[in-house]
Amino acid sequence: MERVLLARHAESELSVLGLLNGDPRVPCGLTALGKAQAKELGRSLASEPIEIAITSDFERCRLTALIALAERDVQLLELEALRDIHDGDFDGGPIEDCLEWAHGAPAIERPPGRGESRVDVARRLAAGLREVLRRPESTALVVSHQLPVAYMLRAARGRNPKAQIEPIPYAYAFALEPKQLELTVDTLEAWASRPDW
Repeated sequence: MERVLLARHAESELSVLGLLNGDPRVPCGLTALGKAQAKELGRSLASEPIEIAITSDFERCRLTALIALAERDVQLLELEALRDIHDGDFDGGPIEDCLEWAHGAPAIERPPGRGESRVDVARRLAAGLREVLRRPESTALVVSHQLPVAYMLRAARGRNPKAQIEPIPYAYAFALEPKQLELTVDTLEAWASRPDW
């Protein structure tokens, strides 16, 4: 892999309501605005020689890639490692409730209800990116979720994840070259072994 175009999915039916969804079995399509955002993502990537789209196994990510690349014959691969964090008992509820808990909890702590810790997510993402790097294609569109994309973008600059993440725009692609991807994997793995909050 020589180039990854990393994007958060377009606006979804649950995110517009401020609700969490960390279970890929729960149906969650795109809003009308989300579909328009996905089409605009496709237009913005028209000159990119994308050979494969790699998404999480959530409907909102898959739909974003399919709409963005509707005019192309591109393979679609779903990768569980790129999925959103599972927030345990917070899942299905208001995002604000989970954020209040997450901003005060250590990175190794799992939310009540057998959710994933932020350390679990970092390890999972690093493993998923290693798989992406091993792909034979030269350019990929990778569509994931706000928290994973925020972690990956920070790590691509050699920065550790943090408790409060920066907002990631819907359906906007960030270009990452191989050295940045390798740095992302290394940073996430190192942080997961010694989290700093």
